[in-house]
Amino acid sequence: MKFRNLCLAVVGGSLASALPAMAQPAPGTPAGQTSHLDVNQLFATTCGWCHSDGGRVAGKGPQLMNTKRSDDFIRYRIEHGKEGAMPAFGSTFNDADIDKIIHYIRALKPEQP
Repeated sequence: MKFRNLCLAVVGGSLASALPAMAQPAPGTPAGQTSHLDVNQLFATTCGWCHSDGGRVAGKGPQLMNTKRSDDFIRYRIEHGKEGAMPAFGSTFNDADIDKIIHYIRALKPEQP
């Protein structure tokens, strides 16, 4: 039992330390800003953990493709998160980056086989 608890602690600690690093700005970029945001890569590495298939299907988080939520709602949710469900990214992404993320969400279409 002690070994199992140790393994869980190590894996949990590794995940906890790895996830925030994915949302860090590029080196040489002022805090709270990203540089030359590649929104596809950003979504895959930061948002894709919960919004599956690039946001096209529900995962741990809701499907984003064809969302009926307003841009203002999406912006607020990205900036402030949702307690117990989604972390806040307001200090990670600037307004222009969030605009790109919203544009990405609005442009989502089913993947072609």
